[in-house]
Amino acid sequence: MVIPVYNEAADLERSVRRLRGYLLSVLPYPFRITIADNASTDETPLIAGRLAVELPEVTAVYLADKGRGRALKYTWLNSNADVLAYMDVDLSTDLAGLLPLVAPLVSGHSDLAIGSRLKRGSRVVRGPKREFISRGYNLILRATLGARFSDAQCGFKAIRADVAHQLLPLVQDTNWFFDTELLVLAERTGLRTHEVPVDWVDDPNSKVDIVATAREDLRGIARLRRTIPTLPIPAIRARLGRTTPRAGELATH
Repeated sequence: MVIPVYNEAADLERSVRRLRGYLLSVLPYPFRITIADNASTDETPLIAGRLAVELPEVTAVYLADKGRGRALKYTWLNSNADVLAYMDVDLSTDLAGLLPLVAPLVSGHSDLAIGSRLKRGSRVVRGPKREFISRGYNLILRATLGARFSDAQCGFKAIRADVAHQLLPLVQDTNWFFDTELLVLAERTGLRTHEVPVDWVDDPNSKVDIVATAREDLRGIARLRRTIPTLPIPAIRARLGRTTPRAGELATH
């Protein structure tokens, strides 16, 4: 379980201790929590290092360059775990969704699992502006990239390691569009994505610039539409045993 952080000194220790306690009490699998610090300038690296020394299930990684996607890609590719996951440091997603998220990957039922705030059964507390932008973004993904997943940006995802090592080298984005790009490539490769309805409460202190992120995502969509035809997706399909497109898969024009 990776927690990507940037200048999160105020929340990091409380969140890591809460997550660790929950995993120890509920998860029937061995686990590791990796704090992936992408170029923090506050006391986040010191707190992460102290937690890694004190808690046997916690490790800390420091990257000199910013970017949530960069942090996830680096830590996932350098992990020896069978299932790779991440969640946001604010723990906006209820931890009760963790076992439903990873269990289908452990069993081999699914290749990728995502938390969804837009599936029936989810319970979400957030302002109308964020709700409108989230729903609008996912509609754009369906119209432009033929995406079938319901929520690209929820910070609560897991992937089988063998699949990740095939897909991650193709993912170019190093920031917020990383999630979307990974999900689209997974669909084009014919992988099975499991969606988990989650309880989610918006963090009023979130540092995410909604407008800047939206612009970045739109640029990412335009780039991905151009580059998908050039990617070795048929070869990855063959390596993963998915030689034909899944039913309903759309092509990019």
